[in-house]
Amino acid sequence: MRLGLREAYALAVAVLALGLSATAHAADTLTVRVAQGKVHGKTINHGKVKAFLGLPYAAAPVGDLRWKAPQPPKRWEGVRDATLFGARCAQNRLYDDLVFQDGGPSEDCLFLNVYSPVGATKKSKLPTMFWIHGGSYAAGDSSEPRHNGDFLPGKGVVLVTINYRLGVFGFLATAELAKEANGAAGNYGLMDMAAALVWVKANIGQFGGDAGNVTIFGESAGSFAVSALMASPLARGLFHKAIGESGADFDGFLRTGPLDEREKQDGDWLAASGITSLAQLRALPTEKILEAALPVKTQFMPSIDGKALMESVAESFAAGRQAHVPLLAGWNRDEDSSLSDGMTADKWRAYADEHFGPRSAEFLKLFPGETDEQARRSALDYGGDKFMGLATWRWLEAHRKTGGSPVYRYRFELAAPPSKFHPGWLAFHSDEIEYVFGTLDTRPGAAWRPEDRKLSAETMSYWSNFARSGDPNGAGLPTWPKYGKDDELIHLDRIVGAEADGLRGRYEFLSR
Repeated sequence: MRLGLREAYALAVAVLALGLSATAHAADTLTVRVAQGKVHGKTINHGKVKAFLGLPYAAAPVGDLRWKAPQPPKRWEGVRDATLFGARCAQNRLYDDLVFQDGGPSEDCLFLNVYSPVGATKKSKLPTMFWIHGGSYAAGDSSEPRHNGDFLPGKGVVLVTINYRLGVFGFLATAELAKEANGAAGNYGLMDMAAALVWVKANIGQFGGDAGNVTIFGESAGSFAVSALMASPLARGLFHKAIGESGADFDGFLRTGPLDEREKQDGDWLAASGITSLAQLRALPTEKILEAALPVKTQFMPSIDGKALMESVAESFAAGRQAHVPLLAGWNRDEDSSLSDGMTADKWRAYADEHFGPRSAEFLKLFPGETDEQARRSALDYGGDKFMGLATWRWLEAHRKTGGSPVYRYRFELAAPPSKFHPGWLAFHSDEIEYVFGTLDTRPGAAWRPEDRKLSAETMSYWSNFARSGDPNGAGLPTWPKYGKDDELIHLDRIVGAEADGLRGRYEFLSR
């Protein structure tokens, strides 16, 4: 049927009106009221996702609030712009592959970002995924492009990414700080994470998230933090599932220590820096403190302070005092390649003799090196176990025994193609992040293959399914069995499949 001029005009006006109405509706959903006031976000990923960036979840920890527990954020009048990332937390440059999208570092950095599907409303009650970035508790930020929220919300979740105080500002513990806080000191970074979870509980419903279904997840130091938050009374009841990617606070690389040990260590650092009082330290500018802290790099770690952590994380899990929530955790095949560079069969036997003495023969059965190629592979395996694998395995084992909840284990095995910061053909530490977030194209210089795209889609589905129900399985995915006494796990590789790795003897040997 052909329309006359008048009918065509009327139809065009009607279509325009509908379009304007839809645009106005979309704009309305970009203005959200949280407890502190209204915020206005933006859409990303071609209008598929709403992003609310740089939302303060605590007061600026500056001045007298430097090295104190996070305080509630201040209210504001009018509508706060939420289209730009807040400042990243003050830090030294420790890792070349960290890329940021914020305006620069600051101590005023306690911000989070919320990403939700464009159609999400207050009634949606979508599972909420709460990301804690890595960086040795000393570096990193929620604005790193690999953590972008363009794609994961497409799996039907609301994503929250957070900043938290780092290094000397996040974990300094001294006797004077302990006296000021009635015996507790340090752990400001962990307290920040708990404060962000409190903010999520109060506000995430406004963005379409479910405050009663929150999954905390993180990588490296972020994974260590997940295990610590499971043991911390500050976070109890604020999350309902947990995902750990490469790392756990069960000794190893980032070790939580007794408060008196931390006080002595950090007190010695202050004395060597010529600082004699907390007042003098609080009066120093940010840059001077960072400069003084640079030589010790990753010294500043969590402590057993009697507030955020009552005992070691391992002790909490051994006694069953951790949060009894479903856990999904694992690590990458090639976590640490430093030991394998230039390794030969002769060097490997010498290494075994030097480091394991009378146990070297047992070590070489588990990490064989009959040929140079086999020695390099064993050096990769041992280096990865020592760096991240063993601690993560101990976490999985402990929660399986005392957590009263389902446990799922993975190993990420797909070797990445070369990129700007990584030579390629290893499943290196942090390699899985872009697969989890669907952000492969943010890795500089990488030429991705179809198998990378496929694995990323599968990994996003597993992670979001787990956040939804506590079970990663779903339609169209290879079956992922629960982790149990038969060491069941999923292998995240070119072809995803479940098969026990048969390496329990290796982890038990290293545990001894």
